[in-house]
Amino acid sequence: MKIVVIGGSGLIGGKVVARLTGQGHEAVVATPRTGVNTLTGEGLAEVLKGAEVVVDVSNSPSFEAAAVMEFFTTSSRNVLAAEAEAGVRHHVALSVVGTSRLPDSGYFRAKVAQEELIAASPVPYSIVHATQFFEFAGAIADSATEGGTVRVPDALIQPIAADEVADAVTRAALGEPTRGITEVAGPESFTFEEMIERFFEARSDERKVVSDPEARYFGARLRERSLLPGDGAGIGGVRFADWLRASAK
Repeated sequence: MKIVVIGGSGLIGGKVVARLTGQGHEAVVATPRTGVNTLTGEGLAEVLKGAEVVVDVSNSPSFEAAAVMEFFTTSSRNVLAAEAEAGVRHHVALSVVGTSRLPDSGYFRAKVAQEELIAASPVPYSIVHATQFFEFAGAIADSATEGGTVRVPDALIQPIAADEVADAVTRAALGEPTRGITEVAGPESFTFEEMIERFFEARSDERKVVSDPEARYFGARLRERSLLPGDGAGIGGVRFADWLRASAK
């Protein structure tokens, strides 16, 4: 099959492209660098010619509320309209576990808006909800650092390896449209404090980690289980400790 991967040069997109190519499919990277701009629509008609599946793993360059809403709604409208015109039979999108539970976050509101556009489109679809990636532990810590202290939400998180997210997205792309949401998560849940402390220990980082009920996550105040998957989620096999050891090599 010809499968177009929007955001195919990113962390997840690159892994999805490699998996699809390795299984004999024509995986086409669609990014501004390859002449495809989903915000303006430039290049969409050309890249979608002959495509059976489109995988959208793109992300907004800005997480500011208005900018991220503009990115996800405008790009999704353009992509979905071009897919309908080209006869694409399956749209696959990557989103986030807990989107509908965090309306005070501009980022999560934008992801909800994106999902609503996908569900309303005539193009059959599958949405994969993933928990946070192990690979973003450092970025979470940096964004929550004040001086030598990292203040993180008093909540649970069940992170997953990016490789296993890519596996889930690839399975969705090669399967039949579900017209719904499939969740994937890592095998263990921790408090944010425990996750960042483990990450720091592995990296010999001496910053102090503090659990703070007032700390925000992408602008949202979390409840204990806001970011945890529901029953029936696909559970990965890579443990955080194993990923830490492997990523430190």
